Amino acid sequence: MKYSEVRQGRVFVLRLENGEILHDVVEKFAKDKRINAASLIAVGGADKGSKLIVGPDDGEASPVVPLEHVLDDVNEIAGVGTLFPDEKGNPILHMHVAAGREGGSTTGCVRSGVKVWHVVEVIIYELTGSKAKRKYDKATGFKLLEP
Repeated sequence: MKYSEVRQGRVFVLRLENGEILHDVVEKFAKDKRINAASLIAVGGADKGSKLIVGPDDGEASPVVPLEHVLDDVNEIAGVGTLFPDEKGNPILHMHVAAGREGGSTTGCVRSGVKVWHVVEVIIYELTGSKAKRKYDKATGFKLLEP
């Protein structure tokens, strides 16, 4: 385990609107507001055609080949995530959501493109004093958090 200690800074409440792409909007907002690090929660609707990364094709394979699930209709979503800069200082959102409709659900990462259906509410809790970065890891192909 690796860790660092941070403090809570500003808190932002966002309402994303119909058709916006969740990770694009959050990352642009973070860049515009100079949010270096944050934890986030989100709730709302994901539109038909939204994409989630739902796991690796083979958990033992290297490099990791992600599985993508495309939502075939509108789904309710609830998610949690973190935001830290990559090695170039760009904010990178890592958020997983549970997406459900009529008793069925899928859980996955929003990185491939979750399109807002009417509204998604996001609360961003800024973390100050953080030196953490996401660094590229050759073995996995992931940008892993280095706290």
